[in-house]
Amino acid sequence: MTATSATSATPQTPATTPATTSGQTAQAAQAGQTAQAIAQGAVSLGIEFGSTRIKAVLIDQQFHTLAQGDHAWENHLEDGLWTYSLEEVWAGVQDAYAKLAAQVEATYNTPLTRIARMGFSAMMHGYLAFSKADELLVPFRTWRNTNTHAAHEELSQLFQFNIPERWSIAHLYQALLDDEEHTNRIDYITTLAGYVHWQLTGRKVLGVGDASGMFPIDPHTHTYDEEFLEKFENLPLVQQQTWSIREILPEVLVAGQNAGTLTQAGALLLDPTGTLEAGSVLAPPEGDAGTGMVATNSVRVRTGNVSAGTSIFAMVVLEDKLKALHPEVDVVTTPAGDLAGMSHANNFTSDLNAWVGLFRDFTRAAGVQMSDAELYATLFNAALDDESGEANAGGLLNYCFYSGEFLVGLAEGRPVFARGPQAHMSLANFMRAQLFSAFAPVTVGMDVMTKDEGVRVDSLVGHGGIFTTPVVAQRILAAAFNAPIRVMSTAAEGGAWGMAVLAEYTGHAEEELAEYLDKQVFAHAQYTTETPQEQDVAGFQDFFARFKQALPVERAAVDTIDLETK
Repeated sequence: MTATSATSATPQTPATTPATTSGQTAQAAQAGQTAQAIAQGAVSLGIEFGSTRIKAVLIDQQFHTLAQGDHAWENHLEDGLWTYSLEEVWAGVQDAYAKLAAQVEATYNTPLTRIARMGFSAMMHGYLAFSKADELLVPFRTWRNTNTHAAHEELSQLFQFNIPERWSIAHLYQALLDDEEHTNRIDYITTLAGYVHWQLTGRKVLGVGDASGMFPIDPHTHTYDEEFLEKFENLPLVQQQTWSIREILPEVLVAGQNAGTLTQAGALLLDPTGTLEAGSVLAPPEGDAGTGMVATNSVRVRTGNVSAGTSIFAMVVLEDKLKALHPEVDVVTTPAGDLAGMSHANNFTSDLNAWVGLFRDFTRAAGVQMSDAELYATLFNAALDDESGEANAGGLLNYCFYSGEFLVGLAEGRPVFARGPQAHMSLANFMRAQLFSAFAPVTVGMDVMTKDEGVRVDSLVGHGGIFTTPVVAQRILAAAFNAPIRVMSTAAEGGAWGMAVLAEYTGHAEEELAEYLDKQVFAHAQYTTETPQEQDVAGFQDFFARFKQALPVERAAVDTIDLETK
């Protein structure tokens, strides 16, 4: 089947003559209106801390992106755990904001002094623990760490509810199991988004979506599950502590609620030049899962999205609770507090980007000048070359595991490319193996939801930079899930744009979030749809079977290749 494309946008009326003059006049008028809105502060800011990039997006009240800024960063190992320092957090967000502010002034000849609404989101889960003196007790432990398996197993059995290894409560309980010295000094634990929000507003709150990655949420009360809180407090190791779990978790808010205002100290943290004024209304801080749902208009029951970046997750908003405990599926919530099932894989683009870097080095050595966009497009499109490639990647195998991957039982990861002597080595097969490998782990949890639990999905929307190259990743994902995949025109905007939309929504909370997105934000959205092609589905299934069969190769790599370069 061929790709289909649809749009709900109203066809544009042909421009009147003379087109150039009228077009220039309209553009000048629009630029003037935008500059006036910026001067008045009638704009919203979203900033998201991703795993490899901190991105800032400024939007107007029609949700158009006015300016962007970003900052590249990388997690690093410290005593065997993945972390970022708090100094990196603030240097990164200040750099991203400064670039955005500079773009505003250069484009609209107007300084960015006032912002009506703003919000912050970040990679979910992880562990930031503070003392009463607001001292960080141990380095930030990110979602990527998988040292919490014992806590995951014990808490999941206690609650009969899956507590993934990367959740904050698993990190906390593992610290108790390991008898870590810092645990008796804990006064507050939060996520990265919650920490940044706290520093900017003074409020210890968290959006319900991000909070659902700390501790299970009751979908009726939209706060932490009371039964589970009580069970946790009755654990012998917890009873020995001086703190109560109820006291050290952030307050939970739902989308649209006022989560505080930007203080003067917070404004200087964000913009050390002192140009930005205090007083902005802040939305509840969210996780990247929630902003992904907003960016793809996937907050209604039976809608879903696939958010692809350094990690990847597929989410479906559930009609009912899952019937059984499934370690492969996380149960989180939308920013409005509705339950959603998530298949989360820790690894996605890191290995792919490393291979593209190798090809970049080759093109430079050959004297060929290619932009990154051209390089990615060339390599991705090679995966669909039927002349030199095969639907099942020709017997090539790839494991994209930079870190551990719970979905396939790995406590640690090592990137591995492997093939048999009779495998067909071609660029087409190599790139298809890379893309198949990236989507393979998340397919495990998605199969549990759709095949074992019978979860129904009306639409799945992909978003993230990998979908910027038309068709390719979309078609591969359609094959992996054997379902149509839509990509919206905002696919590359990502979570920062979704967070800006949530910030703007704080002024419209009288309307349900789903209705607001349908009628206001995505009323004229454009999208393309890739339906699964029979040969691609069969090819992925063959690859997936070999991928699972050869997992002992990956485990041997973990056992024999050092995690850190000496």
